[in-house]
Amino acid sequence: MNINDYLYYVILPVLAVSIVLVFIRFLKGPSIADRVVALDLLITIGISIITVYSILSKQSTFLDIAMILALIAFLGTIAFSYYLEKREKNG
Repeated sequence: MNINDYLYYVILPVLAVSIVLVFIRFLKGPSIADRVVALDLLITIGISIITVYSILSKQSTFLDIAMILALIAFLGTIAFSYYLEKREKNG
């Protein structure tokens, strides 16, 4: 079993199942914080899928897209935590 078989038959199915489970948490999340964490995890799983596709297709251009998505997800999480902090101080 080489690395491509491992990526096709193990990693991608695990990522697909994790997307379904995290999306269910995103829809059912009892609080807004749970939904934001689930959205951040969805983006992280998407970055993993892009990385696996980049490895399989042997094109490093997709890694740049993954890095940009990671930066956007990080900035979104920081903005949300700033919002929660301000909301707790005011309320």
